[in-house]
Amino acid sequence: MACLLVTGGAGFIGANFVHYWMNEYPADRVIVLDALTYAGNIQNLAPVNDKSNFRFVHGDIGDTKLVESLLRTENVDTLVHFAAESHVDRSIAGPDAFLETNIMGTHSLLKAARQVWMTEGLNPQNHRFHHVSTDEVFGELTPEEPAFTEKTAYAPNSPYSASKAASDFLVRAYHHTYGLNVTTSNCSNNYGPYHFPEKLIPLVTLNILHGKTLPVYGDGSNVRDWLYVEDHAYGIDLVLKKGKLGETYNIGGVNEWKNIDIVRLICRLVEEKFATDESLKTRFPDCPASRGEANDSLISFVTDRPGHDFRYAIDTTYIRDELGYKPKVTFEEGIRKTLDWYLDNEDWWRAVMDGSYQDWINTNYAQMSR
Repeated sequence: MACLLVTGGAGFIGANFVHYWMNEYPADRVIVLDALTYAGNIQNLAPVNDKSNFRFVHGDIGDTKLVESLLRTENVDTLVHFAAESHVDRSIAGPDAFLETNIMGTHSLLKAARQVWMTEGLNPQNHRFHHVSTDEVFGELTPEEPAFTEKTAYAPNSPYSASKAASDFLVRAYHHTYGLNVTTSNCSNNYGPYHFPEKLIPLVTLNILHGKTLPVYGDGSNVRDWLYVEDHAYGIDLVLKKGKLGETYNIGGVNEWKNIDIVRLICRLVEEKFATDESLKTRFPDCPASRGEANDSLISFVTDRPGHDFRYAIDTTYIRDELGYKPKVTFEEGIRKTLDWYLDNEDWWRAVMDGSYQDWINTNYAQMSR
């Protein structure tokens, strides 16, 4: 039986990982540490809150003493680090928080892990620090370039990606300098349940339902590799179980889409939903589909944001060959599942959108970056 400390476990990807892990390994104990900043939501953990082998701790990863205490008292052997400031537009507007959380916060966790697991000898051999990173550390690709591999040189282009690159290097350094048992994964764009509404897929979905403009940066030709969030959790599972210490693994969806094509796909899928479920017309009367009109009439092209990377794509050859990883969910299947989740969980996203950050979302067209 393992004991996991999951940082940022009330956020989108972290919460989905917690749900995945507790379903797959019901005998394991899971502790979530989350500061509940704007993207953290305790309701994301509602399905597991009453389980005896789950504990939520409201706290900051920068509190090294708190992390040390949790590692000791819970006898944690595995730390999975999701906690991060992760929105590019926010990093451009206010980079300080990204450096504090993503760099100094990661260093705080590494110090605590080294102190308890190695210096104090709680789990000198049997421990793992898994660091969750992003494909954005590699910079951007032209349409013709091959996808990012684990050997691609780092070339971050935003304060967010630069801070994540720095955290990746810190994790690597703690392995090579101190012998900490670490692994790292760099993922492509995630989507799925609990996705914060400032991101592309949920915000487009919710704007369509409310008949609001769908602002698309530039001409919408920017390309992303999309990964269903449960497939991401599955990839991390494989790395934890079978990955080599000190190694980095790219976890991608092998699924490149232009932003404008995703917007149009969601428009079409929402129209299909309205055509087969009359109740949606009553629930969302402002949606064009409720009047038999095309949802893509809401699309509006707006000025691109500074430093908008053109294309990201992940080459999953290494993790496929070494660990047997392959995404299980196709993109259209995943989008349909995600759309169904948002239609079935209106109370969740209405509560999120009532927050003070909604004005920021609407002002900054943040949906086109992650």
